[in-house]
Amino acid sequence: MYNYQIHDQLRIKLKERGDAVSGRWGLFMLAYEAEEDSIAVSFDDLACLKLLPSVLPYTHQIETAKRVINELHGRALLADEVGLGKTIEAGLVIKEYMVRGLVKKALILVPASLVLQWTRELNEKFAVNAFAQRNEWSWTNYDVVVASMDTTKREPHRSIVLGQDYDLVIVDEAHKLKNNRTGNWQLVNQIRKKYLLLVTATPVQNDLKEVYNLIHLLRPGQLGNPTTFASTHVLDKRTPKNPQALRSALHTLMVRNRRKESQVDFTERHVEAIMLRLSQEEMELYDEVSGFIKEEYEYRSSNHRSLLPLITLQREICSSSYAALPTLEKMRKDPHLISSARERLEHIYEMAQSVPGYTKVNQTIDLAKQIADKLIVFTEYRATQDFLLYMLRRSGIAAVPFRGGFKRGKKDWMKDLFEHRAQVLVATEAGGEGINLQFCNQVINFDLPWNPMRVEQRIGRVHRLGQTRPVYIYNLATKETIEEHIVQLLQEKIQMFEAVIGELDVILGAKAFEKELLQTFVESRDQSEVKARLNVLSKRVQRTPSNHK
Repeated sequence: MYNYQIHDQLRIKLKERGDAVSGRWGLFMLAYEAEEDSIAVSFDDLACLKLLPSVLPYTHQIETAKRVINELHGRALLADEVGLGKTIEAGLVIKEYMVRGLVKKALILVPASLVLQWTRELNEKFAVNAFAQRNEWSWTNYDVVVASMDTTKREPHRSIVLGQDYDLVIVDEAHKLKNNRTGNWQLVNQIRKKYLLLVTATPVQNDLKEVYNLIHLLRPGQLGNPTTFASTHVLDKRTPKNPQALRSALHTLMVRNRRKESQVDFTERHVEAIMLRLSQEEMELYDEVSGFIKEEYEYRSSNHRSLLPLITLQREICSSSYAALPTLEKMRKDPHLISSARERLEHIYEMAQSVPGYTKVNQTIDLAKQIADKLIVFTEYRATQDFLLYMLRRSGIAAVPFRGGFKRGKKDWMKDLFEHRAQVLVATEAGGEGINLQFCNQVINFDLPWNPMRVEQRIGRVHRLGQTRPVYIYNLATKETIEEHIVQLLQEKIQMFEAVIGELDVILGAKAFEKELLQTFVESRDQSEVKARLNVLSKRVQRTPSNHK
């Protein structure tokens, strides 16, 4: 296989010397020096470090690449905390394998919004000739292809990919492979590859089976079959039976660096909870919805019907009455709805339409004017996103959207518009995944997700390697609503991101947590009982890490 290292050394030396190199003897000496420089002092060293044109890796990134290559034999789960540079670690691995002549053909599978970002970084930082997949011919015309997972799993692309052999496959946001029944997991499992890197900050979100499915992709049988894994390691789906044994098993394939243990000097992070009091009309709507949810919760629980619409509606009302309208519209068309509930929903829908003001929206506009700098606003809901964009623009504030439904080109365009023209980026959860926005240092969490890991992912878009300014986060929450309790639970009580991930990298997932919280709110008689039950939940979660040591 072609020696990329000598080629790179020659290219660098020719660029440095320029016209000073002349004649056969000069070219011979140049080649001799390149060969000499390409010889590693030790097989365990990274020879590629001499060939990086525009990146100076941190110690933890170098050590991670060494471990992946020398100990884990090119099959690893890179699970660093958000913002520590997992992409750099993956880049070091692919470059080193190319230098050693062990990798020529590579496939990098990423979310659509990250295709160009990965392509640029591999080319500019690692001098790897990577190409963004654009058509059917890309798969066979180029050795290193960066593609979206969604495109790759569709025909005819899927058959073309499965018909080839790859030296290395890298999957970013690999937590999307947690379910072995999905097309994503089955595609990666079927690709013929020698080396495999799975990249994610959240290897487990809701169920220990998720980490089993990831490890099975890397090394089938490492954790036994599903039955053996469950009997050996699982007490219940979120609690390990023998934490030490599972931790040891994961250590053979997983690398996780933490901020507090790294040598990276991150800028300060300032978090402020802004508690808002809803207007009279908004509060009347909230109370009406809360009453309806209590009644409907009892009915649905007794009839084994889904509680998800109730969870969604309760959260949307706190976001904005505008956000709740699509859910109310869908709920009132439910054929299983009893007549009295339908009549009450009609009344709630009319109330939501007639609310004259929007407390959280107004606060966001005021903050944007005060900050007078780049600002990311995260919301959970598409309807709220559209309404915020409309209200910001009406107030003379340039704002652009970012959401999962956009195609790759539009996402890149929105990011570019935000960096160079607009003041505000209004993002749904897709904006909390993968993209780098270090040129911004202000974040508003318009809606707080109930899973703290997702809060950390949002903040990680700006508070990461390359950020030179302090980062400011404003968490909006409304008084005397569920949001008041959630913001306290997230910020003051359990700090669940740090706590539950613990040594075992396990986090209580959104679905389970949301269900417990909904039960707390609808089953409690008053606010004092809500607080008491949340304190119990807080203490129970706080105890979780001690079980993992």
